[in-house]
Amino acid sequence: HFMLSTTPRAPTAPAARKFETSRPGSARAGIPRPAGPPLPGVRDTAAPASTSNSNVTCRAVAGKVRNVPAGEFQNLVKDGYTVLDVRPHTEREKAPLVNAVEIPLFVPDPAMSVSSLIKKSTAFGMGGWWLGGTHMIPNENFAAEVQASIPDKEAAKVLVVCQKGLRSLSACEGLAKLGYKTIAWVNGGLDTAMANQIPTKNGTDVRYGGIGGMSEILGWTEVQQETGAGFAGGYQNILKFAGLILALDLVWFLWTLFT
Repeated sequence: HFMLSTTPRAPTAPAARKFETSRPGSARAGIPRPAGPPLPGVRDTAAPASTSNSNVTCRAVAGKVRNVPAGEFQNLVKDGYTVLDVRPHTEREKAPLVNAVEIPLFVPDPAMSVSSLIKKSTAFGMGGWWLGGTHMIPNENFAAEVQASIPDKEAAKVLVVCQKGLRSLSACEGLAKLGYKTIAWVNGGLDTAMANQIPTKNGTDVRYGGIGGMSEILGWTEVQQETGAGFAGGYQNILKFAGLILALDLVWFLWTLFT
């Protein structure tokens, strides 16, 4: 006879993930979690923020960050808020904001090491080919650049924006830890703005900053569908053309079948 031990084994904790890269345009667009220590003063955005309808409470920071919709952007600017655009240059250059302080929270990874190439290829395969974008790393000079551009922490009123809203929320907590007293962020990011609601230097709809890849080429994005932009006038025209080809092919098949 064999004796089997029934002593339960303690569960082992799952191995920690070294990095996580998300595609731009997703719910966690542009918020990579690369290996190594986090950016000083910036929350790990993998942990959800405590939110309410009117305010967002930053964990580990006393006080609250004001939560505003895109429609309030112009009112806050008139009220003396300084706009801090934390988008990477790849998004910012498509739709640069008027009179904004431009300091990216994350930047494209310039390294060409094996590990970096693996991360870049993973980002491309997980949606970068369709939505654009690449593997990002934290901007190590973010805190220093913000303090140099907006030195008066007591009096300054800062409105932080990004394309999707999550990077700006992360930046808000970093600013609060640096000592800034009056901070706001656009809930949902610039993608929630209506046409001509937020002015840009080149007159482009601010939502164009968040598109890219094959979806932009085909005109498959929401903002392009509204204007009929993209290859061949957008995806609807492409589908119509494909339908026309299939119809002609059917006519040719029937003609050869009965002649």
